[in-house]
Amino acid sequence: MRPVRLTAIAAALPLALVTAGGPAAATSTGSGAGQGTISWGSCAGMRPAEGQKLPAGTECGTLTVPLDHADPGGKSIELALIRIKATGSGKRLGSLVFNFGGPGGSGVDILPLAAPAYTALNARYDLVSFDPRGVERSSGVRCGDAAEMEEYHAADATPDTRAERARSKRATAEFVRACEKTSGEILPHVGTVNAARDLELLREALGESRLDYFGMSYGTHLGAVYATIFPGKVGRFLLDAPLDPTVSFRQRTLDQMRGFQRSYEAFLAACAAKGSGKCVLGADRKTADRTVRALWKRLDAKPLKVDRRELTQSLAVTGIGAALYAQQAWPVLEQALGAALKGDGRLLLGLADGYTGRRADGTYSTMLTSFPAISCADSAERPSAAEQARTDAAARKINPMFGGAGLGGLCGAWPFAGSNAAKKVDATGSAPIVVVATTGDPATPYAWGPKLTKQLRTAVLVTSEGEGHGAYGVNACTTKVADAYLIDGKVPAKGTVCGS
Repeated sequence: MRPVRLTAIAAALPLALVTAGGPAAATSTGSGAGQGTISWGSCAGMRPAEGQKLPAGTECGTLTVPLDHADPGGKSIELALIRIKATGSGKRLGSLVFNFGGPGGSGVDILPLAAPAYTALNARYDLVSFDPRGVERSSGVRCGDAAEMEEYHAADATPDTRAERARSKRATAEFVRACEKTSGEILPHVGTVNAARDLELLREALGESRLDYFGMSYGTHLGAVYATIFPGKVGRFLLDAPLDPTVSFRQRTLDQMRGFQRSYEAFLAACAAKGSGKCVLGADRKTADRTVRALWKRLDAKPLKVDRRELTQSLAVTGIGAALYAQQAWPVLEQALGAALKGDGRLLLGLADGYTGRRADGTYSTMLTSFPAISCADSAERPSAAEQARTDAAARKINPMFGGAGLGGLCGAWPFAGSNAAKKVDATGSAPIVVVATTGDPATPYAWGPKLTKQLRTAVLVTSEGEGHGAYGVNACTTKVADAYLIDGKVPAKGTVCGS
């Protein structure tokens, strides 16, 4: 089996590329005392996105929640919170809570970086985000030390021989053992149902009668589960880049595989369309594809040295996939590939590091360790080796560079049972929910948007035409529709379509 790959993850917008923050502050556990209150103060001890200047009015705090919601008087953990206070002089609408996706994205790291995109919302709302349970400062799941994570992410993601497959299988087993050894106490209690119950405690602690919420990517799943458990507490809910919680691991892998392949082909076509000699990959899409695949094969045989590290085939593909999340990153991807063709792998490795959460000091965020922990908790599926092999073969037929068994490879070896409770969403009785799906989204393919909208009986779908993962702040029409809903309460008409 293999490291978590781009076809297995619906990550947190392109912002994930630039949110490798400083070392995580320690999370604390203790009694249930203090639950329900937040003491806001300086972010100095939280160190969100180290080196980044925090917006004016930024505060940090913690909220104590039960480790096990079935035992509220037992052990507890602390959720790390961040807030940017409303900036406008008009009527304050309350708190707007964000989840930027993953699962595993750190809201404490991402919100300060993303805040410029939400200026209109920040004029009326306090912007609030958090590290969900099992993420970074909130008892973040860790799976070994920095050296072990380095080796894991660099490992061969497309084993071709029996020996390579055996090494890959051992790497997955070692990774899972490290997760259990380092984070065994939190692993049985992560998962979206528990995170949704935490979200309800956060609403109460913020003093809001209803929860106003902006979820992206996996954050749409968290919002859908919350709206199903607490429909009467739903305020204005915007779900951008929706995840269909009902898909199996196999279908999820293949859907995302096709999504990334479509975006990859669109990137190649856009590069070639610049004209003869202007695209470093080739004069037409097919030539450009051959160029990239040739580089991919060379890296399998001989990784590129980058200082004391190596750009392996697996890391190169991770870097390519990371840049496919946003059309704005395509010029950087072309530059990175062009440099790698000349023997310089620094930029492509940098793209991969942004995706895997590797920091400048060599440590890793919990992004890609929280991800399998939460994902495996959210499904009772535990695919057999034969099932994984069939998924792998089907994915490789779409594109051998990106192919893999996806989540099934890790969850098949996961040490804790999962539950299908988070797959059942309907939001019956809630206020209207707005779902936004982008036609060219590689990570959460457009088809998942209508499916989630249908499951959420109170939801309205907005179709955003264009490329990339997430529409808010990218498509001007969609952003206008979303602002009208979140600020003025104007629910868009059924069938609304925003052109690219």
